[in-house]
Amino acid sequence: MAITDVPAFAHLTEADIENLGHELDAIRLDIEDSRGERDSKYIRRTIAAQRALELAGRVMLAAGSRRSAWWAGTVTLGVAKIVENMEIGHNVMHGQWDWMNDPEIHSSTWEWDMSGASKHWRFTHNFMHHKYTNILGMDDDVGYGVIRVTRDAKWKPFNLYGNLLFNTLLAIGFEWGVGLQHLELGKISQGRDDRKETLERVREFGVKAGHQLMKDYVAYPALTSLSPGATYKSTLMANAIANVIRNVWANAVIFCGHFPDGAEKFTKTDMVGESKGQWYLRQMLGSANFEAGPALRFMSGNLSNQIEHHLYPDLPSNRMHEISVRVRQICEKYDLPYTTGNFAVQYGKTWRTIAKLSLPDKYLRYTADDAPETRSERMFAELDPEQRRGLKSAIAAVRERRRDKRSLAV
Repeated sequence: MAITDVPAFAHLTEADIENLGHELDAIRLDIEDSRGERDSKYIRRTIAAQRALELAGRVMLAAGSRRSAWWAGTVTLGVAKIVENMEIGHNVMHGQWDWMNDPEIHSSTWEWDMSGASKHWRFTHNFMHHKYTNILGMDDDVGYGVIRVTRDAKWKPFNLYGNLLFNTLLAIGFEWGVGLQHLELGKISQGRDDRKETLERVREFGVKAGHQLMKDYVAYPALTSLSPGATYKSTLMANAIANVIRNVWANAVIFCGHFPDGAEKFTKTDMVGESKGQWYLRQMLGSANFEAGPALRFMSGNLSNQIEHHLYPDLPSNRMHEISVRVRQICEKYDLPYTTGNFAVQYGKTWRTIAKLSLPDKYLRYTADDAPETRSERMFAELDPEQRRGLKSAIAAVRERRRDKRSLAV
């Protein structure tokens, strides 16, 4: 089952958690005090570079009739959409650049190149997901209501084929999954929604999605078809493939931050009377990073540092790598795991979990308390007191005991 007592799971005292909160608060204050010209230049240059990249892609699609030019334009456009979605749209709408007081780069005014309305996303993501991160029944991002990613979700026959199928469909059409999330289709089907609010949300989604469809599949194809080097169909296909490139990439990055081994899940009891330090701790335990150089960090919107992003969602993305050095040190100090790994390996683990949990629990190897993707404080029940110095050490002790049992069995 999921974690019901975060302090007990982490093996930290109330004083430890309070001190951890103070140290993480100090990092926030240091970054806020040092924000300035280099940060504002970074986001303005990023926006300018993204727009130039998109223009280059559309020019290639309009000017070149060769297949190589078409693919070059399509991929370039896909990369431009990734940068707009990950490093600009996502981070601007988190309020990371609101301190600049620039109305063109502000969370309240930015509308991204996606089918979902930014207004809806700011609620489902900024508020619901980041406040209730990985809390079952509160955070809709845990499986998005259709994919079983934890044993706390009861197995259904649908999961046998639906887990992998819906994860594939979600990756390909990720922008539509994000756009539909705030409509709460489950509540609508059960008649548990506020019909007036639902109709308003449907109207807002329809306006944004309609604008997006018009732009990508009517206006731009019609415009480029005026060129002798392009046709309406060629640009329509290019835009569709560029959107899929963006969708699959965004899905991979986000899943790597939330569903690989070590990204913990929690129950509703965890948020009762939660202190600032406990909230910080839950964000650290419920998120995962992947290792990245400058290029991969940029292309992921700096969500390669998902742990740091969850601790400080409104601090500039270009500072996350810098912050990660200090967060790692805090994890070492308090004997906490810092979940990270190779990008391909982390993404592979998310698919492995989704495939594994498509099966009934009776076919799974570990229990619901000590599986890599679903753990609870009860996994440490057999450890001696001296083996419970901290969470990182305790997990290592459990793994060592498990290896010893396997070797004895052989």
